[in-house]
Amino acid sequence: MSLTSEDADPSEQRAVARPVAANAQPSRVTFNRLELHRILNLYGRMVADGEWRDYAIDFLKDRAVFSVYRRASEVPIYRIEKDPRLARKQGMYSVISATGLILRRGHELERVLLVIDRKLAVV
Repeated sequence: MSLTSEDADPSEQRAVARPVAANAQPSRVTFNRLELHRILNLYGRMVADGEWRDYAIDFLKDRAVFSVYRRASEVPIYRIEKDPRLARKQGMYSVISATGLILRRGHELERVLLVIDRKLAVV
């Protein structure tokens, strides 16, 4: 017994087409909710202090970038990057200055952000 177009199950045809559609959209690196929460808390404090005014988030194929601006028309003063390819090496998180200098790199976002998180200290 052969299957003709009338006998074919339409769900089988969709199942074959589904993986092609899933592969068509490339995966992107993103910040998860906890990472964004920590970054936006720091951003909020710095905006309240008047140091930062704008930000941009870019989700690329190989990394996610949170850029911080003093003014919207300038280059970013800091870039907080997440690059999963470096997770087993230097660490996937890094803070990069406007000149391209890597200020700190590590495995934990909290420790990496300490380089720009200026908390008040008793002198």
